[in-house]
Amino acid sequence: MNKSNWLAASVAAMLIFACSSQKAPAEQVVADIDAALSAIHDSAAKYSPDTLHTVEAQVATLKENLAKGEYKEVLAAAPAVNTGVASLRQDAEAKQAAADAAIAQTKQQWHTLDAQVPKLIAGIHSQVDTLSKMRKLPKGVTKASFESAKTGAASLDLMWAEATNTVANEDNYAGAVAKAQAVKDKATELMQALGMKPS
Repeated sequence: MNKSNWLAASVAAMLIFACSSQKAPAEQVVADIDAALSAIHDSAAKYSPDTLHTVEAQVATLKENLAKGEYKEVLAAAPAVNTGVASLRQDAEAKQAAADAAIAQTKQQWHTLDAQVPKLIAGIHSQVDTLSKMRKLPKGVTKASFESAKTGAASLDLMWAEATNTVANEDNYAGAVAKAQAVKDKATELMQALGMKPS
């Protein structure tokens, strides 16, 4: 073997050795990144879908380079992809925490209304019954306003049933709060029409 052939063979051997020595670390880093992404995939898909798509594309490129045996490129790109996965996790966790806090606040609003509104409705029905038995309506309550209030009082029960069903059947606290607040507002109007002091 002449000198040039020997040098060429030596370089080739060194390259093969270098590649083989980088294969295991490259495979490991891709496996670690893939596992880290899988662990947060569902929450990221829900709270940070756009960023998730970007990171998924980066991971796909890593896997393609690994499959091609381009271990050096994999190892060079891995730190940036790792950083992307970590940022994605932080973003998804922050948004999930904010969403959970909003849900908790909405549930608290519902529980407050759930305690208040039935009492308002009961008070209105009681006032309607009381006024119905009186020969003369109190000052500020006309016959027309009383009849209108009676009809409105009957509708409150249906409105409140819709609100409670929104929680019971749909687990939709935001929708239930909106409906319950509408019932409370309507009840407040009726109380004024019936000569009651809104509580």
